[in-house]
Parts: sequence; structure tokens; C-alpha cells
Amino acid sequence: MEKNKISIVVPCFNEKEALPLFYNKITWVLNQMSQASEAEGLSYELIIVDDGSMDGTLDVAKELATNDSSVKYISFSRNFGKEAAMYAPCRHE
Repeated sequence: MEKNKISIVVPCFNEKEALPLFYNKITWVLNQMSQASEAEGLSYELIIVDDGSMDGTLDVAKELATNDSSVKYISFSRNFGKEAAMYAPCRHE
């Protein structure tokens, strides 16, 4: 476990259109934070949990993960709800 790492869990259900917008905004904020606290070595990860989406959200998450090593994704076979999506990364690692 890294000392100064922020992990952000992003539960998604049919968020194909919104996910890229969210990604752009949150990475901008996190990069600003990283630059401001560079001496402490702040890093981050985004864990996108696709909660059984049927609109291509998983494809967007895969593309973001391919292009950015700070992005990871988990995919559910069906919709289990946001609580399960928030808990999944704790069990996944």
C-alpha cells in the first residue's frame, strides 16, 4: 500500500455519456492536488465499478483504463446496487 494514495471508487450504472466527463473533471482536480503536494508524493487511483450496465459503460471504463494506468475497473454480471459496487474494491484486492 502506498503511503499517500487516494483511492476513489466510482459506481456506475448506465453512465456511458457521463463517465468521460466525470473522468476529465476528477483527474484535473487530482492532478492539481498531486502537483500542490508533490513533496509528499500524493498519488491516486480511480476504481470504476460497472454495476451491470447495458449501455456501453464497461467499454468506456476499459478504454480509460487502457489509456491511464491510474484507472482500474471491476465489472458485475448484473445490477447489484451501489452498496455492492462501493464494497467490491475492498474484496477485490
